[in-house]
Amino acid sequence: MTLIKPGLVATLVLELAFCISVVMLITRARKGLKVPTIRKVAGLDALDEAIGRATEMGATVHYSPGIGAVDNAQTLAAMSILGYVAKTCAKYDTRLIQTNRNNVVYSIAEEIVKQAYAEVGKSDAFNPDDVRFLSEDQFGYASGCVGIMHREKVRANILIGAFWAESLIFAEVGAQIGSIQIAGTANTHQIPFFIAACDYALLGEEIYAASAYLTREPVLMGCLIGQDWGKMAGVLLVVVGAVMATMKNNALRDLLNK
Repeated sequence: MTLIKPGLVATLVLELAFCISVVMLITRARKGLKVPTIRKVAGLDALDEAIGRATEMGATVHYSPGIGAVDNAQTLAAMSILGYVAKTCAKYDTRLIQTNRNNVVYSIAEEIVKQAYAEVGKSDAFNPDDVRFLSEDQFGYASGCVGIMHREKVRANILIGAFWAESLIFAEVGAQIGSIQIAGTANTHQIPFFIAACDYALLGEEIYAASAYLTREPVLMGCLIGQDWGKMAGVLLVVVGAVMATMKNNALRDLLNK
């Protein structure tokens, strides 16, 4: 009886290399040592622009983390970005209305916004009524957000997280009322709607890069950089394997099949 099933040895080695690189990067980030630089996503500059516009107009910023539960990676990324948005709004005394579909996400979001106000020394300005649980129903939540956009003079609409069929509803209403809109999701079937109807869009994994860039959280940075290294290694193996196969050399294929 073999300890490792034949054909999975190379996979095990690659997985171990990936895990070791991620742990190494997280450890270096926690110690304040140098790690590869994370490129700033273009849409992040628009966050300050959108909040600044709402501030100048005396208007409201609306933030939705989508309809995913707390175990959805997109929701976790949205919560990280929410902390930055809430802190910026608190700094400029701009009203932020944050809406939720999931009650657990709602509780987390309330604490994040409350902490953001405390970090800029404006705890008294935090209004718990502006962090809202609307409905667990998908389109009930969408209808609630649409009503808020119309009633509360929303001029900056930030939609980052897991979105499904309600995405175009949000984006279309935001465009109708003249909001500057920043949207991002990893649900590929909804990205085209955000690109068509919003001013700026974070595409796919850019929302994870944005959360790591804004928070500088060691775990997020280590995982993001480690994944990028893994992707580069995968592309390199594909290219080298294709060249070798073209030359009738099966050495790499045989090695990976061990």
